[in-house]
Amino acid sequence: MSERLQHLPKMHILQPKHILLNEKETNEILNKLNISKSQFPKILSSDEGLSKSCKVGDVVKIQRTYNGKAKFYYRVVI
Repeated sequence: MSERLQHLPKMHILQPKHILLNEKETNEILNKLNISKSQFPKILSSDEGLSKSCKVGDVVKIQRTYNGKAKFYYRVVI
């Protein structure tokens, strides 16, 4: 049983939500912010908050909530 528990994602109530963006959403954000993918902050593909379907080069939207208001941050997977 302990072997099975090692493969479960380590989620915590305080961990922000990580949302994988599709190609269309990524292009919309890049155009809105007038930047390229290389200008986004980076996140490692081994980060526990990422789903296993994330690949290098994908863009992830991170939702953090402060005082009841959602704030969004973007990272490119490396």
